[in-house]
Amino acid sequence: MTTVSTPTRNRRNRRAEILEAAARLFAGRGFHGVSIEDIGGAVGVSGPALYRHFSGKDALLAEMLLDISSRLRESAVAVATSSPDPQQTLDALLNVQITFSIEQPALITVHDRELGNVPEPQRRQIRRLQRLYVEEWVTVLAELHPSCPPARLRAATHAVFGLLNSTPHSAGELPGRDMRPLLHAMARAAIDAAVNAQ
Repeated sequence: MTTVSTPTRNRRNRRAEILEAAARLFAGRGFHGVSIEDIGGAVGVSGPALYRHFSGKDALLAEMLLDISSRLRESAVAVATSSPDPQQTLDALLNVQITFSIEQPALITVHDRELGNVPEPQRRQIRRLQRLYVEEWVTVLAELHPSCPPARLRAATHAVFGLLNSTPHSAGELPGRDMRPLLHAMARAAIDAAVNAQ
């Protein structure tokens, strides 16, 4: 069995720690309001030491948004291939997005405000991953509502993301255990309204 060496594992953990700290800082102060030294200070290293992990601040931002876009898409694919029942699949997709929305409000803020600061090649990759993620939802919704036009299902999916990704503004009012069922019920109601109001 192959195992990950301690230095490699520590390096991965440090990269994850840097990305998490940078997300919080970018969300709070904006990409241009944060320096490499600020990020280094947040994880207890000198600014220049971060260059052992990332070539620069824009590379860090790109990896941050590529990583979450890739993980969301992979989770959607796993959900879609593990359940033959489209209702269960939709509930599982909602749970994926709700978990992200509740646990990663800083990433939501960074994506909304800072995607334009990602270098163009990586920005195209992020957009492609996001389109693929949306299409996983559209495929499931089309099974549940075969008479609804795909464009309407796609618009409904984006609208549901907007609802769920409002957590940077709504998080904190309720604990996660209460937010989850609330967001789930609202998202299901929004989908039903979108597909039935034709």
